[in-house]
Amino acid sequence: MIKSFLALFERQVADQPNDQHTLELASAALLFEVVRADREFAAAEREQVSQIVTREFNLSGPELKALLSDAEEHAENAVDLVQFTRILNQHYDLPQRAAFIQHLWTVAYADNELDMHEEHVIRRIADLMHVPHSLYMQAKLKVKQ
Repeated sequence: MIKSFLALFERQVADQPNDQHTLELASAALLFEVVRADREFAAAEREQVSQIVTREFNLSGPELKALLSDAEEHAENAVDLVQFTRILNQHYDLPQRAAFIQHLWTVAYADNELDMHEEHVIRRIADLMHVPHSLYMQAKLKVKQ
């Protein structure tokens, strides 16, 4: 009985699409975490997410729309941030992770207001991505200027 259950579970895991944890999806989901942080869902912030994803991953049209929709849904349903930051940590070196933190600040400042919840989410993401505080602050100051 247990063996048949385990076999069924292994088949279900194998059948799940591999795109659930792609770099693009994880990055966009983290960007949406900043959009969601202040619970105001500003159009300027959403537009900034779209521009960053377009620029960083060379996506447009239906691909971009599908990715953003999936990422927003993943961000809403996420239990934690680790599932996303782990993927970025695997693919990015420290300068790339620091650049990503700058993207998060760009989204937070897109509506010309920084909410304390946005700042908190960015700090948590930076910690999970092992970005030193000095680089976290440099990224914030670059965007703020």
